[in-house]
Amino acid sequence: MNRFITLRLLSTKAERFVPKTGVYPKGYIVGGIHCGVKKDGKSLDLAIVHNTFGKNASAAAVFTKNKFKAAPVQVSQQIIKETKGAGINSIVVNSGNANAVTGAQGMKDAKDMTLVTDSVLGNKPSSTLVMSTGVIGNNLPIDKILSGIPKLALSHLGNTHQDWTNCATAICTTDTFPKLLSKQFTIDNDTYTLAGLCKGAGMICPNMATLLGFFVTDAPVSPSALQSILKHSVDRSFNSITVDGDMSTNDTIAAIANGAAGGELINLNASSGDRFLAIQKEITEFAQQLAQLVVRDGEGATKFITIKVKDSLSYDDAKSIASSVANSSLFKTAMYGKDANWGRILCAIGYAQVSSGDSVLPSKTSVKFVPVDGSSSLDLLVNGEPEKVDEERASKILEDEDLVIEIDLGTGGGQSADFWTCDLSHEYVTINGDYRS
Repeated sequence: MNRFITLRLLSTKAERFVPKTGVYPKGYIVGGIHCGVKKDGKSLDLAIVHNTFGKNASAAAVFTKNKFKAAPVQVSQQIIKETKGAGINSIVVNSGNANAVTGAQGMKDAKDMTLVTDSVLGNKPSSTLVMSTGVIGNNLPIDKILSGIPKLALSHLGNTHQDWTNCATAICTTDTFPKLLSKQFTIDNDTYTLAGLCKGAGMICPNMATLLGFFVTDAPVSPSALQSILKHSVDRSFNSITVDGDMSTNDTIAAIANGAAGGELINLNASSGDRFLAIQKEITEFAQQLAQLVVRDGEGATKFITIKVKDSLSYDDAKSIASSVANSSLFKTAMYGKDANWGRILCAIGYAQVSSGDSVLPSKTSVKFVPVDGSSSLDLLVNGEPEKVDEERASKILEDEDLVIEIDLGTGGGQSADFWTCDLSHEYVTINGDYRS
């Protein structure tokens, strides 16, 4: 079967994560169409987001640290560098082909996608970021994409909920559902709107952003402030999830702020202090909700697992320990098998990369399962001493789709970090064994 024909079957389970309505920021039009990258003749595979409020929107982006950076990553990085994030008004995305490890032709194709988008939408040059996702190592059917961009830009962009849903659907590959969120918030009596979408279900492992995604707001934010906010929020959201431990060549998260809702410009200087912190908090919480949808849609996943590390010497130590557990194949398969094998958790804590010998003290470490139904937690290890585990209760807790694992390091440092992961199932192997067939 062709993995990029359509979304994987949208199950009843997945349907509950797809919004039926939304509230969207002022001054943006978006949409998605089928242009011919996906071979079934109908699945949406080309998306555009465009700012219509003036031509001076702020933009920010974070990119994969994979050494084999895809052509669109390299092109978008250069555009952000040249413009310093000022005057970026559009994003163009194709799905079904990653345009990664495609040499000089791939670079030309990525640049042409930005040039045609800028021209059709009336942007000045270097006003469009480009993203691609799909199979690595194949050249784009660039003629289909370049002819599809004018069709999409001139006839299929809007600001309705359906337009946003089409846009979110058009960037999907192995996802079972389009990942789209929106919300409104108020800062100093000014009401702003935030909308975001992302794609991802496999090749999800943080070292920047883990997938493709972008969010836009009508709040007034300077490029430097937006870059700072984006990095902070991504570190605590898209950089705090894992599905399978594989980092993609194409990972990109971008943000655009056009200021269409008015209000005082939010900058990095002291005068913006409270407003800066307020919008950073809103965007971070929003990014966490969006990133968690990726884990819930993990390829073959049956569980959504939150790992909470408490009382660490530093945030970095807490995050490293949480990541170590979240990426352990032995831990993830135990969760799939509903096996309360807490030794696998301790093993992953023990080999985590931490800052000092005092970062993990076995005699002070405690681990527990925390049910999401509000019932009492189940202690597995308390101050380094194993508890007599009620295996029947443990199995019952592990029957649930959602699970929280709390790790208390007992260092007295008081720092904490959350991480989100899923289990590793037979279905994951089936999906990825079939990836190109």
